[in-house]
Amino acid sequence: MNGPPKQKLNLLWGAEAIARELGVTNRQAFHMLEQGHIPARKVGGRWCSDQDKLHAHFRGDADDVA
Repeated sequence: MNGPPKQKLNLLWGAEAIARELGVTNRQAFHMLEQGHIPARKVGGRWCSDQDKLHAHFRGDADDVA
């Protein structure tokens, strides 16, 4: 019953945490989130983004991160 190793999620919860990670203001992050410019989704009314996918998006290799 040994499958592939499970990958740990590096989640950022909330627009403020995402803004800190990107080095932008909360308002800038919220705008990007609302416009769908960065990989994130709302979970229970809060924005959530995977740190690895977020970094890959800005590096331009978003397709490489599953």
